[in-house]
Amino acid sequence: MTIRSLLENLAEKKPSLTAIEHFGSDKAWHTLTWSQFMEGVRQTGDAYGSTFALKPRVENVAVILSNCPEWVEVYLACSGAGVSVVPLDPKLHNEEIEYILSDSGSVVVTTDAAHLDMMRAIAPKLPALRAVVVVGDEEGATYAPIGSLQVHSYNALRAAKPTGWYGENVARTGDVASVIYTSGTTGKPKGAMLTHGNFLSDIAGAYEVFNENVDSADSLLVVLPLFHAFSFCTNFVLSLYRGCTMKFVRSLYTIGEDVKMLRPSVVMSVPLLAEKIYDRIGAKLKESRLAGILLKIGLKRIVARKVLKGLGGKLRFMIVGGAPCPKHVLEGYKSLGITVLEGYGLTECAPVVSIAGPKCAKIGTIGAKLSNIEVRLADPNEQGVGELQVKGPITMKGYWKNDAATAEAFDGDWLKTGDLASMDENGLLSIRGRKKALIVNREGKNIYPEEVEARIGTDPLVADCVVVGYTTGGVPGEKVGCVVHPDEDALKALAHGEEMSWDEVVRMARAHVQNCCAALADYKRVRKVVVSKTPLERTSIQKVRRVAYKGALDE
Repeated sequence: MTIRSLLENLAEKKPSLTAIEHFGSDKAWHTLTWSQFMEGVRQTGDAYGSTFALKPRVENVAVILSNCPEWVEVYLACSGAGVSVVPLDPKLHNEEIEYILSDSGSVVVTTDAAHLDMMRAIAPKLPALRAVVVVGDEEGATYAPIGSLQVHSYNALRAAKPTGWYGENVARTGDVASVIYTSGTTGKPKGAMLTHGNFLSDIAGAYEVFNENVDSADSLLVVLPLFHAFSFCTNFVLSLYRGCTMKFVRSLYTIGEDVKMLRPSVVMSVPLLAEKIYDRIGAKLKESRLAGILLKIGLKRIVARKVLKGLGGKLRFMIVGGAPCPKHVLEGYKSLGITVLEGYGLTECAPVVSIAGPKCAKIGTIGAKLSNIEVRLADPNEQGVGELQVKGPITMKGYWKNDAATAEAFDGDWLKTGDLASMDENGLLSIRGRKKALIVNREGKNIYPEEVEARIGTDPLVADCVVVGYTTGGVPGEKVGCVVHPDEDALKALAHGEEMSWDEVVRMARAHVQNCCAALADYKRVRKVVVSKTPLERTSIQKVRRVAYKGALDE
């Protein structure tokens, strides 16, 4: 089976059911059925394959787009015919995109008009590139070539006569569907090659462990970027696997309105988004005198029904991945009757490795391993914490044209995740920290930054924090340091609306950090606090970019 065959099956068996709901350029909501989606993929496949003479199992194409129906259409049109797709974050800098396009040898780039200036700047340095396709253009729009490179209108290209190319070229299970570049902590990004078989094994194993029915009656809110493996698998592949409707929000800024309009039953989220939604719910409850009274007298169910209605009224559960979710957020949702489940994965594993189902969820764990893989904890310490390693059909084929990095990533057949984990008596996994992020002090004691961050993150004065090790005078043995960014609203409330000097802010932030750490063992406590005026650097899925702060506190 392939991702393409999932779509073909839905188009044949459920042709009139809704596949996609999205907001169009005409400022109105539109739907596509599975048969319409399939036809669009065929048209796009014929146009791309014939116009650009694509070579399946040889060449790569790249997609630089925000979430939209065209993203999934182009993806299936190319990967479904055996041409690997390189999905890129549209927010990457020019030089980062140039490197990935060059390294992957992408022959066609599909992007939007906002990225045309960037393509004009970097295209001359990309000898493998044959064409650029622009999505979201107005009808009849034309584009000047970039040197000898043709720039095509997506709409015009897709409207061309059928050629039969897509029908003649069919992907196989072992074909590379995606080459997803991961930033890593050092060096240049590496392209993880993930096959159709990797993705289908991953979603099948995750669905079995999840042990809760999800089908064509369900709709998934597509908020997280599809270029990221977590969203790709859980929003896109899951929808194809179970026939769910993909509902695209207009933007991150319209989620509050869109969720009421689209009424999803399942939301895939990252911790930051889950926390922001929870904070918004909390703020509204504080404003409501009635809600406060109902909560005080124990009538949480009535409040929960109102909260659920504000989220569209159909939400069954929210699945959080990409980073650990703060415990207070998970407990807060639970107190309102909203099921939030955590999972764990990494790009190189397509990406889900473990997931908590509604029947086996335990706050503080990342659930059980997928049913079709093996996991082990390598070199465990006396507390049973070791590096989580994975073996099975979900592990990547390797890194694109990088044999040395591929060899380093595996121990025989076992993929080394780089994450430290433990497992309880019920087989539920807990992530303890990153192997490379681990802080080792002069006494040889291990400090997990995530544990300290979880403590500091409970303080309402702290908007952002990252815990890193630092050294003094180059002497071996690290101390615990922290960079925090204060919450402006919390500061104003604390000062009763008065302006505070920066020195006062720094003093207060440091005192709050120390207070948060008071319950930790002495060797885990923060010795140095740096207060940042600007928010911390984050990745595309809103994880703090820890590597940006490594060494920043050294003295």
